[in-house]
Amino acid sequence: MPLSEPARRELIHTREIVCRAYERADGLFDLDAHLTDVKTYGLDNRDRGRIEAGEPIHGMWLRLTIDGRFVVRGVEARMDHAPFNVCARIEPDHERLIGARIGPGWSRAIRELFGKTHGCTHLREMLGRMATVAFQAVHGRARRKGGKTGGASGRKPWVIDGCHTWASDGPVVKAEYPDWYTGPAAEGVGERARSEGSRE
Repeated sequence: MPLSEPARRELIHTREIVCRAYERADGLFDLDAHLTDVKTYGLDNRDRGRIEAGEPIHGMWLRLTIDGRFVVRGVEARMDHAPFNVCARIEPDHERLIGARIGPGWSRAIRELFGKTHGCTHLREMLGRMATVAFQAVHGRARRKGGKTGGASGRKPWVIDGCHTWASDGPVVKAEYPDWYTGPAAEGVGERARSEGSRE
């Protein structure tokens, strides 16, 4: 177990979100997400009667179909399990995402389209996670085919400065993207990195 030995405790709730990315034969990508909430005890429910221990309280599916530019081309939302019958009414509303682009402003678009009473908190959570899966899928395909995760177009690769490891002045960027490296002894740093740094 990677964490420290816990205090004496009892498991009461498990939330699992599994995201999978698929490259389709037509060149598009399917991002499938599945969320489940399970408790270790049973409870009474107004619409479902009794929800027994181990039976999902929430069991929801979401599929985004995107192109290589991260534009949403299709959406499906399904609720196999929900605490109330009315929950499933929101499923078709997610088609409003068609035409949106995963990238800067994605979280804002989700809040505007599905915030508060206009959506489902669980599906919103899934949409947030699916954005990172989209980048892993599309850029992973490029790497698999011998490319890198961006930068060929003259734009700063999306991974740079996105986390500690990909800091522009760190060893990983120095090795992977020397033209964009801004750290110590950055002799020979490309014009792109310097001009990008001056714009930030």
